[in-house]
Amino acid sequence: MLVLDEQQTRAALPWPELIEAIARMFQSECVMPVRHHHDMDVPGEESATLLLMPAWVPGRYAGVKTVSVFPGNMRRGLPAIFGTYLLSSGATGEMLAAIDGGELTARRTAAASALAARYLARPDAEEMLVCGTGRLSLNLMFAHGTTRPIKRYRVWGRNGQAAEKIAAEARALGLDAEAVADAQAAARTADIISCATLASEPLISGEWLKPGAHLDLIGAFKPSMRESDDEAIRRASVYVDTRAGALSEAGDIVQPLKSGVLKESDIKAELAELVSGAHGGRSHDAEITLFKSVGAALEDLAGAILAYETVAGRQ
Repeated sequence: MLVLDEQQTRAALPWPELIEAIARMFQSECVMPVRHHHDMDVPGEESATLLLMPAWVPGRYAGVKTVSVFPGNMRRGLPAIFGTYLLSSGATGEMLAAIDGGELTARRTAAASALAARYLARPDAEEMLVCGTGRLSLNLMFAHGTTRPIKRYRVWGRNGQAAEKIAAEARALGLDAEAVADAQAAARTADIISCATLASEPLISGEWLKPGAHLDLIGAFKPSMRESDDEAIRRASVYVDTRAGALSEAGDIVQPLKSGVLKESDIKAELAELVSGAHGGRSHDAEITLFKSVGAALEDLAGAILAYETVAGRQ
């Protein structure tokens, strides 16, 4: 059985190949039950979350990811998310690989957003704002830069020092990146705004979005959480990674549905429909688009298979 640590997992999942692997998996016969979601009490601090995400392609591969989200870890200098992916044969059940779940999650999440942006962001998008200073920040910059000609990256976070740290890391890797203190001003000029936070209240107002902007929402993975306001929902064409996940878990979708700001029929398409061509995505340059990602188990399976086959092929 292969055991891939964080660095090995990263090396086995280059952006172009990962984005394409996820696109193929969205067109496959992958079976993907809605993920298990369990709240866990943590005495003296915010509750944690345990996620279990199974998926399988009949006769080929099967896998399950276990993920824990501990918001209080930010005060400990630890990542908020830990996880492991277990990949097995879909023909025999033989265990094939244990893959670092944190790195797999970060890269497949960013890759799925970049895949959506291929259909939803303007082809000439050059400026990106990243809201959030966690593990996903750098991944989002590089993933989106794979599908769009982005020249300028801006980073906003509630902790200005953390934002500057991410921007400095991006600059060291060759990106034109800077930390910004004013999220509103940065959002007003951004072609792509990508939010990856644990926010419970909206960070981005729809009033800030310029014509042609693409809003990529990754955090807010519970119905009680939210990164965008009602005006963003009103102004944008709304897309989701999966309807099943978004309608049950995503606060950015669940809350406006409950209030009547959004109807289920207003959701233009899910990612599988974009990839298959059933929906064409962005219809004109001035259209404002919004993509809500809650994470799909097939994305993890696609990444795990790619990592396994990449490494196993070298041996």
